[in-house]
Amino acid sequence: MLITTSAIVLQTIKYGESDLIVKLFTNSSGLKSYLLKGVLKSKRGKIRASLFQPLTLLEIEASHKNKGSLERLREARLQQPYQTLYTDILKSSLVLFLSEMLKNSIQEEEENKTLYQYLVSSFLWLDNHDSFANFHLVFLLKLSQYLGFYPDDSLLSEPYFNLIEGGFQSNKDHEHCVSGATVILLKSLLGITFDTSSDIKMSKNSRSELLMLLIRYFEVHLHGFKKPKSLYILNEIYQ
Repeated sequence: MLITTSAIVLQTIKYGESDLIVKLFTNSSGLKSYLLKGVLKSKRGKIRASLFQPLTLLEIEASHKNKGSLERLREARLQQPYQTLYTDILKSSLVLFLSEMLKNSIQEEEENKTLYQYLVSSFLWLDNHDSFANFHLVFLLKLSQYLGFYPDDSLLSEPYFNLIEGGFQSNKDHEHCVSGATVILLKSLLGITFDTSSDIKMSKNSRSELLMLLIRYFEVHLHGFKKPKSLYILNEIYQ
């Protein structure tokens, strides 16, 4: 089946001497993987390897067999270029981290236009703003809503956060119940927008601890989820 759709680059893997395997989240078909033969050596082909940086927004033409195997990409072109995501060192570190989080979180090969539009609007917001200290934390919280496990805030005044149930409660009844300053920060981010996220002030250590809590939350709710390898780099440079 021949399709034309917009797509977001999640992962690029070198395969052999001249081939690439690219994982894209497409607007029409969800998660898809493609084998690009000879793309690393070809200089005049319709598909250029430089298009497949993490989180690049593409317009593609592809042939889908929908049998769970690698699909064929016929054409790819830049849909909307970023202005700062690859030149700002903090943003480029975020790009690597977020692309890895998405690659480890999105598993369905089916259309999810609301999630797709959320991702595009989020990346364009980051590209166009200079104040983004808490962007990745709010991004992950909002992402959990599209993946089906956004925290229930109906008992927001309770001190413990139950990672399994995804809600707040009065007591600790198992090891996946947490409390303290990190949970207070988590509560402060619920329901806010990217525009107001920088109003929440926190130290580097507090931001790192909250991020680790969110990653743990994803681990609990997503089967086979792996902690991003880029997390260490992000924590090292992010203030």
